[in-house]
Amino acid sequence: MIIKNVVVGPLEVNCYIIGCEESREAAIIDPGGDADEIIRVIQNEGLKPEFIINTHAHFDHVGAVRAIQEHFKIDFLLHKDDLFLIEHLDEQVMQFGLDRVAKPEVNKFVKNGDNVSLGKMTIKTIHTPGHTPGGVCYYVDNNVFVGDTLFAGSIGRTDFPGSSYEQLIHSIKENLFPLGDSVVVYSGHGPSTSIGNEKTHNPFLT
Repeated sequence: MIIKNVVVGPLEVNCYIIGCEESREAAIIDPGGDADEIIRVIQNEGLKPEFIINTHAHFDHVGAVRAIQEHFKIDFLLHKDDLFLIEHLDEQVMQFGLDRVAKPEVNKFVKNGDNVSLGKMTIKTIHTPGHTPGGVCYYVDNNVFVGDTLFAGSIGRTDFPGSSYEQLIHSIKENLFPLGDSVVVYSGHGPSTSIGNEKTHNPFLT
């Protein structure tokens, strides 16, 4: 499995490019900005993008979606419960005093339990509401891409519209912890960690 991390945008979002080593087919997770840099990495690796999948629809995670959609002519996948965030993208950006971002078109919706094929790999969708109502995580080959659901030593913010602290804690403990302690956690900001490490050391979860 190929995993490339590109830190993008003013809020330093981790955009992940994951790919099948055999087919070179790739998915782009959370392209939050700096579309040219993401495209450059994809081309340098000789990858063939198949789709964009987002963990959620906060502006800092979708800022480059439209440009990448148009460049590669690929679909954008999102959970339907976060569609309202796309519809209010301008308001999101204004709250942070940043430049407007191009509104992407959601081509397909994902839901809990969906399996998305990527070459010889299967990406499992896990609905983890709390940070946003439509927050999802993507599990593949003992790795889970969690967006802003879980961080090394912390959890996502729950002071946004549609957020819920209780729901987020439930999502992490009931939907992510059962994946197993050895699973590597790739967060939307900051370093990677593991399920086992967060079970033991995360002050919000112990």
